[in-house]
Amino acid sequence: MSRYESSRFVKNPQVMNQQVLKVACEKLGWKYEVRNNELLITDIKQNEKLHGEYALKVSGDQVTYNSYYLKNGKELIAELQSVFFPLNVEYAKKTVISSFEQKGFSFKKLYDFKPTTEEVEKFCMVGYTKLPNEKEKRFEIQFSIQNDGTVITDSNYLPDDVNDLAHKAMDEIESKFGNTRIMTKKPEYDKFIAKLNSTNKIDNKNINQIKQ
Repeated sequence: MSRYESSRFVKNPQVMNQQVLKVACEKLGWKYEVRNNELLITDIKQNEKLHGEYALKVSGDQVTYNSYYLKNGKELIAELQSVFFPLNVEYAKKTVISSFEQKGFSFKKLYDFKPTTEEVEKFCMVGYTKLPNEKEKRFEIQFSIQNDGTVITDSNYLPDDVNDLAHKAMDEIESKFGNTRIMTKKPEYDKFIAKLNSTNKIDNKNINQIKQ
């Protein structure tokens, strides 16, 4: 997390969390087993005989299908995704909230938010600064979750202590998601740095620290 920044956890549609996948398989009535830290989906009610091999395999969080026996593997993955993605939205929301709550933030519901087919969740996490020189003490970071579980964040100015805690929470989320986070500076960021420069509040020694 940074001051005046938006970020997105880039979603690979074939990357799926194993714990969420297990629930998805149970809803579909597919049989699976865990072997050598791999989730093997062995029965998807297919017509083809698999001769003891898997139909779909999840190694880490990467899902692949048995292209030798299955000709409709992509369709099967799409069917799995149709169940997985709504579950992944719930997983993403819980992960964000728990990661930030562990760092001292609190959840804020946005009562005027109306879900769309693309954007299905939106909420804020609220943090409070303990720095005496900050006039405002309360700061918000906004989160929106798309229908496939992609998480997008948005923040404005954050004081150092809130910013540091947000960074740690974001690192934890990135680790749990297994997705790369792409960060984009907002136009207000350059104005923020320019203002600090003009008031001589930063120099070459600490400007890099402030930019984080």
